[in-house]
Amino acid sequence: MSKIRITKQFSFETGHALYGYDGKCRNVHGHSYKLSVTVIGTPITDTTHVKLGMVIDFGDLKKIVKEDIEDVFDHATVFNKNTPHLELAKELKDRGHNVILVDYQPTSENMVIDFAEKIKARLPENIALHSLKLQETETSYAEWYASDNE
Repeated sequence: MSKIRITKQFSFETGHALYGYDGKCRNVHGHSYKLSVTVIGTPITDTTHVKLGMVIDFGDLKKIVKEDIEDVFDHATVFNKNTPHLELAKELKDRGHNVILVDYQPTSENMVIDFAEKIKARLPENIALHSLKLQETETSYAEWYASDNE
């Protein structure tokens, strides 16, 4: 049976700051991120299966990404927890803001690596994560491919 890739797209608003960066992005700012998630697998051939012909139900893929990424990162501010931004993060949290502290500089490159690990951990055994594309602006994005990370 043929291997098929399917893609679902997501969007969320997230703020961040790049500590130690030498440009404008050292300041707290936000992006309207677009995330494309592509998985690969074989369509279900069992004629008694309710999801006959599907690699994975788009709704099932949506549930994974929504719970682990969209709901977590949407309208949150992301800071590297190993920087002086901890003081700002505490202040924002104390004022009721949604702040995420991560172990990495919150660039698109590092965020897409984080997202790949989160999604891979939740996919059914017969489905593999093929690629992710995290678009930060209309003209800038980072991509993750399983074939590059084997």
